[in-house]
Amino acid sequence: MVTEKRRKEYYQALLNKNKAYEGAFFVGVKTTGVFCRPTCPARKPKMANCEFFETVQEALLASFRPCKRCRPLSHPNIVSKLVQTLVEAVEKNPEKRWKESDFRKLFVDASTARRQFKNRFGMTFVAYARARRMGLAMKQIREGHTVIDAQLSSGYESGSGFRDAFSRIMGTPPSKSGTHNVLKASWIDTPLGPMLAVGDDKALYLLEFVDRRGLEKEIERLIKKTKLLIIPGKPNSIEQIENELEGYFSGKIQEFKTPLFLLGSPFQKMVWEELQKIPRGETRSYAEIAKAIGKPSAFRAVALANGANQFAIVIPCHRVINSNGDMGGYGGGIKRKEWLLKHERK
Repeated sequence: MVTEKRRKEYYQALLNKNKAYEGAFFVGVKTTGVFCRPTCPARKPKMANCEFFETVQEALLASFRPCKRCRPLSHPNIVSKLVQTLVEAVEKNPEKRWKESDFRKLFVDASTARRQFKNRFGMTFVAYARARRMGLAMKQIREGHTVIDAQLSSGYESGSGFRDAFSRIMGTPPSKSGTHNVLKASWIDTPLGPMLAVGDDKALYLLEFVDRRGLEKEIERLIKKTKLLIIPGKPNSIEQIENELEGYFSGKIQEFKTPLFLLGSPFQKMVWEELQKIPRGETRSYAEIAKAIGKPSAFRAVALANGANQFAIVIPCHRVINSNGDMGGYGGGIKRKEWLLKHERK
């Protein structure tokens, strides 16, 4: 997350159209819904209307779309013709899920596209397209606007594109979701970046960082298992976890009490229960967790259960490390894992 000091630095660079900052950050403009390069020729927004991002993925997932004037992702002086072509193709149909046949129709080699996007943006083309699609759905969740408002601010003259993007991720067109037999989703800002929370008045069903790899599939799995639809909203469980997260990051609370609805096998639930027993400020290895649940040889299965945890921070899978002391993996990213452990040891 960009600090206040860095925000001021980036804003000054934006005002000065400082070329030295090209590639260092992107600015999202709340009033227009686009994100730009530091040297964009458009009229400069007020600082209160700016959000700064250090990666393309962050800007896309925050629901901003590329500016058509400065073309932050397809400027001819910055990227290849292939990248320009694919970015333009995504903007024509941002809710599309890309397949190998789609590349062939554009006479593009999929592996070349993957490599060039990875080199330029630090993410593959498929990840870029997925983030753009996720951003459209997150727009409704993040701002809680009516469907028509979200549709228009997403750049669609007709509602079909927005509804398609929302329904492909959240299970139903928002205009047909109604209010019965549904889960509600809300956007929660934290010092480590935005999180997506899904729940109802009784329990929390999901809490993940918005940029977590595989989040879209995690949502799909949730919908499939519960057979419930997801619409924007903030039920009791989300209000509670939002307050508890604020207390956690400020160091005022030591444990979470929000009820959780666990979707997993008996083995996974056993692992998750054991994770919650790890004291704040301490770590355990996968082997130690396996031994604690009475299955000492199942450390690999423990690692898989750890990765399947759908409640970031609350079920503290970040407190599990390798036996040799290495950090190991973490769905929210190693930097977040290191930050959380350091925070908890204070």
